[in-house]
Amino acid sequence: MSRPSDRQPIVVGVDPDPSLRMALAWAADEAARRRLPLRAVHAEGVPASGYRRRVAPPSWEEWNEALNKAGKQVLEEAAEFVANRHPQVEVDVLLAEGDPVRVLRGQSRDATAVVLGSRHLSRVQEVFDSISVALPVMARAHCPVVVVPEPEHITQDPAYYVVGVDGSERSAVAVDLAFEEAALRRAELRALYVWQPSHLRIFDEYESQQECRRLLSEIVAGRHARYPEVDLRHELVVGHPVQALTDASAHALGLVVGTRGRGGFTGMLLGSVGQGVLQHAHCPVFAVPSTPV
Repeated sequence: MSRPSDRQPIVVGVDPDPSLRMALAWAADEAARRRLPLRAVHAEGVPASGYRRRVAPPSWEEWNEALNKAGKQVLEEAAEFVANRHPQVEVDVLLAEGDPVRVLRGQSRDATAVVLGSRHLSRVQEVFDSISVALPVMARAHCPVVVVPEPEHITQDPAYYVVGVDGSERSAVAVDLAFEEAALRRAELRALYVWQPSHLRIFDEYESQQECRRLLSEIVAGRHARYPEVDLRHELVVGHPVQALTDASAHALGLVVGTRGRGGFTGMLLGSVGQGVLQHAHCPVFAVPSTPV
């Protein structure tokens, strides 16, 4: 998550519901660990429909004034929350108008990371909720995106991170971030290559698995030398990527993946696998782009 400028902020999207504070708390803790400023962002979308027929809808000016007032209160409460949790963290707030996805993508250009919240809701509810914001932001962000679930999950002692590896450039960048996070938190790191067997059975599975093991060992070797304090475990897992990664990360501090992998991770965070990881993982999910978008 290191960036060219040492002072690029941690950006966090603030939920208007004051009871949902896990993403804000995680972002504040990360800013404190990295000694970075924190930017709390609240985006005002267009007014929602649904007024009763007998009630005249308010004018645009009235809508805009009400949205601005509510947004300012949301950000004031968020800044107070961070100040109470980490008085040393420098906080600024941004009240923006427009689509939250567009606003957060724009903020990702000059951020160390963008942090979003997520609730585990029904599939229909998630279409209109935080997942519908998280996926498009992850797909086009210029920096790592971290999606933090509500409520807080139970971690395991000793603490550990999980990173998905597939041999691509994107997964290599994900491994870099995973080592960095594990070193910051003095946690273990589990590097997983998920091998999905073919239904056709037309090639040598043993040879294919050995090649996967070779790629996994190669991609973690040099990075482990840079972070010798991190206790590393790496393994080949046979199965479906969503199931394997979510199972492995059940009590993890975080699950780190690269956007748009190859092989078992094809379409990661842009298709069914990415949606599955976000819907089923109960720990923070880190999505790491390999190059600026």
